[in-house]
Parts: sequence; C-alpha cells; structure tokens
Amino acid sequence: MAASVSSVVVLDRGNNTTCTINLHGATIVSWRVNNQEQLFVSKLAVFDGQKSIRGGIPIVFPHFGQWAYGPQHGFARTSRWSVEKQPEPLDNGDIEALFSLVDNPITKQMWNYSFKLVLRVILREKELQVSFNLYNTSVEPFQFNMLFHTYLKVPDVRKCNISGLQGCMYVDKTKENGIYQEPREMVTVNHWTDRIYQNTQQEHVISNVVSGRKMKMIKYNMPDTVIWNPWDVTSNTMSDFGEDEYPNMICVEAGIVITPITLNPNNTYEGTIVLQVM
Repeated sequence: MAASVSSVVVLDRGNNTTCTINLHGATIVSWRVNNQEQLFVSKLAVFDGQKSIRGGIPIVFPHFGQWAYGPQHGFARTSRWSVEKQPEPLDNGDIEALFSLVDNPITKQMWNYSFKLVLRVILREKELQVSFNLYNTSVEPFQFNMLFHTYLKVPDVRKCNISGLQGCMYVDKTKENGIYQEPREMVTVNHWTDRIYQNTQQEHVISNVVSGRKMKMIKYNMPDTVIWNPWDVTSNTMSDFGEDEYPNMICVEAGIVITPITLNPNNTYEGTIVLQVM
C-alpha cells in the first residue's frame, strides 16, 4: 500500500535535487542529487503507517535495539510526525523544513516522559543536513539513545570503503556482542556486519556509492557509528527486505548508542549529520 500524498513532504532545490520525507517516522525516504537517488529503500518496504520504513533515514529514539517497553529501536520511527514548518527557501536558495513529535498517551505508555522532538532538514545543492533537536519538557531528567539509521544506496557493497573508524573499539553483534578494536584504516564489508563503533572520528568518507562517487558524512554531537549489512545470512529473515538486495545498500549510522545521554528538565540536545556527495 503506497503512502497517501498527504503523508509525504517534498523539498525541491531545483536542478532535479529533491528530498522526500514520509511523516510516518519523519523518515527521509528519498534524496536525489541531479536526479540520482542516494538512499536505499527496499522494494519490499511497507508503507502502512504501522511498521517502520525499511530504508532511507529512519530515526532511532528513545531506545536502541530490542526494547521491553515498545518496538525495537523505539517509537520515533513508527510515530506520525507533524509538519512544524513547510519547506521554504533560505536566503541562499537552500530549502529548509521542520518536523516535530511531542509526547502523547501512546508514547507515555512506553516511556513516561514529556518531550518535544524537532527534526530540521536542509537540502543544499549536493548536501543534506539533518538535525535532531530534543527538548526535555518533563519535571525530571531522562536518559535516551538516538541514531540516524542511514541506508546508503551502493552498486556493490563489497567495493565500498569507510574511513574514520581506525583504532576505535566496537561491539560486534554478530559475535555475541564481543568487543574488538578496528585495525583497518578503511573498513570494508564482505559478510554479515553489525557493529557499534565507539568514539568514532567526526567524518566518514564512504567510497563507491552511487555512480562510483564518494559520500562524506560529517556528524556533530554523536560519538558512535553503527555499520550494518544483513548479507544473505539475515536478509532472508526480514519480510520487508528482498533477499537479493543486500549488495546494493550499506548502513552508516551516526548516533548515541553505547552510553545513553541524560537530559535534565528544560534542557536541549542537538545532534546533526551532514551528507555530502563528493
């Protein structure tokens, strides 16, 4: 079932450069630069307004991983968000839009705090900036995890290299959460990979993305980076992911995973990623 028109917001920079946000999860489901799609969305992704969307840039919050109180990776990616500000051009021609999620009876059943979450999206000529702004409107502090679960489209994941991880400790979820240190300057993916890298560098360059180009990811206020590809080992267990699709995607995800952040009442947290087509 396709999403209805009213559930999608499009930012248009001109020159066939667009960004599409589905209000289900405020998930960025498309980012086209000169009409070339940069993000991977599975052909089996479900757009039913219930399940999280498999691909694009979903938002993990307030919990990472399996969660006793609600859906895996929290409720942000399965909640319907509001448009806080429709797409508008900035002075330099870039396009900005704002989306928001506020606590409600459903979120409070899972996570009994008051909050406001604002997602700010800015579409530039060859760049996408996404900021996560969290306001604690509760009377008490709370702890949270967050992550931009970014799916990049690639011609062949085996030919990708990822910089900015050398020397970092990582949790390997494919090896019973064993902890290892990354010796490689450029990380490659040629088997089932699910790693949480800790205290990574601020910039990652991913080589051999669409058209053999490079993509730079710059992250602010997000210490961890998850690298994920289900390979054929786990892709066949996912109903919303084609068994043959794993060679055409890589997840490079910036966030706060290893150590949750404590946010005091009336305080704010902001984390940002910038994706640049090089």
